[in-house]
Amino acid sequence: MKKLHIIFGILFLGMNAKAQHMHTQRDSIQQIEEVKVIATAKKKIENEMKMAVSVDEFLASSDNISFIKRGAYAWEPLLNNMSTERSTITIDGMHVFGACTDKMDPVTSYVESNNLSTIDITSGQEGSIHGATVAGSIDLKRKSTPFGMEKTWSGGYQTGFETNNKQFFNLGNLSYSSDKFVADGSVAFRKAGNYSDGNNTEVNHSQYRKFNTSLGLAYKTGPLSSVRVDAIYDKAEDVGFPALPMDLWLSRALITSAAYKQLFEEGIVRVWDTKLYFNTMEHYMDDTKRPENLVHMDMPGWSTTYGLVSRANLKRHAYSAEIQLNAYDNLSIAEMTMYPQDRSNKTMFAYSWPWVTTRFTGLSINNSWDFSEVSRLNFGGSLGWNYNHSKYVEFNWIFYPGTPQEKNRILPALHTSYQLNIQQFDFSVGAGYGHRAPSVSEGYGYYIYNSFDRYDYIGNPDLKNEISYEVNASTGFKKDGMGIEVKANYFHIQNYIVGKILSLGSPMNYQSVGVKGYTSLNYAKLFNMALNANYDILQHLHWKGTLSYARATDDQQGNLPFIRPLTYQTSLHFMHHKFGIQTSLHGDFAQDNYSPEYGEDLTPAYQIWNASADYTFNFKNYKAVLQVGAENLFNAYYSTYADWGNIPRMGRNIFTALKFNF
Repeated sequence: MKKLHIIFGILFLGMNAKAQHMHTQRDSIQQIEEVKVIATAKKKIENEMKMAVSVDEFLASSDNISFIKRGAYAWEPLLNNMSTERSTITIDGMHVFGACTDKMDPVTSYVESNNLSTIDITSGQEGSIHGATVAGSIDLKRKSTPFGMEKTWSGGYQTGFETNNKQFFNLGNLSYSSDKFVADGSVAFRKAGNYSDGNNTEVNHSQYRKFNTSLGLAYKTGPLSSVRVDAIYDKAEDVGFPALPMDLWLSRALITSAAYKQLFEEGIVRVWDTKLYFNTMEHYMDDTKRPENLVHMDMPGWSTTYGLVSRANLKRHAYSAEIQLNAYDNLSIAEMTMYPQDRSNKTMFAYSWPWVTTRFTGLSINNSWDFSEVSRLNFGGSLGWNYNHSKYVEFNWIFYPGTPQEKNRILPALHTSYQLNIQQFDFSVGAGYGHRAPSVSEGYGYYIYNSFDRYDYIGNPDLKNEISYEVNASTGFKKDGMGIEVKANYFHIQNYIVGKILSLGSPMNYQSVGVKGYTSLNYAKLFNMALNANYDILQHLHWKGTLSYARATDDQQGNLPFIRPLTYQTSLHFMHHKFGIQTSLHGDFAQDNYSPEYGEDLTPAYQIWNASADYTFNFKNYKAVLQVGAENLFNAYYSTYADWGNIPRMGRNIFTALKFNF
């Protein structure tokens, strides 16, 4: 016990896993450096090509995130080419779980770009600060205006139109700050029709309508303390998913929290921040607009989560740390009711998520120790307890007789990395080890239809923990307006969870070709690599380029699904005075390493050209930017390795946007 106490003492608190900013010039007051980094990150959620981006489009600009697309709305983010079961996605550290068995509502679909300040993406076990993970973590940070000495108002408004799917959007945000009180509010509305592909063919069931609003109120209770309450309300209606046999007629989410924050002028503890939160989601699938379906289904789902996040930051001389306590209770329910063509007659009812309760408590610690001005050691770990309870376990007994109604799991994690900065060169090397528990669907799902490989999936409560062994490395060079960085990671994952065909049971969905049960492979191997480069050609002309590649195989050397082939992007950005112009070319090579066993086929290579121009003008106290551009300029017809069922992507799309700030 004494040894355990010493270990946790050494592992205490860290540089918030974003220590890759180490190449920034340091001075003796390291807290000032951190403030500079955060301020830069919070400046905007947009990219050079398109300023009015959605959250999905912004995440897609990261070289270690790709997406599974089932339509034009609510893309499923893949971190390090792994599905969302293997990553932790949070909103300000709060755990949020979707209510759809078909993944129509990832966590990223419940926020908008104008109520976020930045998005923290952490790879591998460094992301275990937010809970048990394999791939890493994505933390969506909400806007939080600081207290000011004087009463001030600030805000912004964006509007725009996109021609291909006739999308119209309005996004507004308003903030008030004084010495004692802060208020942040936002509202967003998007409406889009069906889009057309590169052959100018309309892709049916690709429309959507979304409304999102948020409010945050903070009050300073003392010179160094404050309380804050936040709420997000999100509503999506009439959302089509052309790759699926069903659409969405309504999805609603309420995400709330209350937090207390205390700063300290002296001592090793610098910040203590504790938050209680509650969120609830409801999701209703709809197939009534699909006359081709011979049997109709109602498939509603609900997810409710209560939680606690308590975080403390420590600093003493060259050592800094972060310790975080996570605890939550989630209830996931999903129903399935079948009807014949005459919907007045009910033929079958089942729970596809049989009232599954998940409770998690974890203590996570990140540490940073600066050996010198040019070298740093980051290390940390976490220990979590995961508990599941299935209220209607009899659904699981059909395939796994006698399986227990409750399941307890211990989920440990460790990680370390070393960073070295020698003049213009940066080097890092790291390793990680961690466990994750099966998701609700993997453990308790009952006849969840997968339209990609056309099998019904059955969960297995007795699955073992996935165990990840990870190594990573990077090297970079920066000098005189140019830079290049290469980074790579490798995962060896024991008990890798996949679906395998079951010999017993018959499919419930008439479109299914069979039944698969979630099972564990001995192991799987996954490698990711990315090369990023930039060069200032002229004072006002800048070039960027990215090359990324991934490879993943199972224990029989078979290919795993949804793994990114060789992908590239190159762009030029010219900006002079108030005028800017951007152009980019991106594409994938052919996906030769596909997996027929999981429903994949060969995806041809493609390349897409984009271009945009913007002009900034000021009047009185306002700043405005007008932008016009085109995506898929040459109207290419294509689909990627990650497009569910080879649904084609959008053809030529001309967009325009106007943004005001004050």
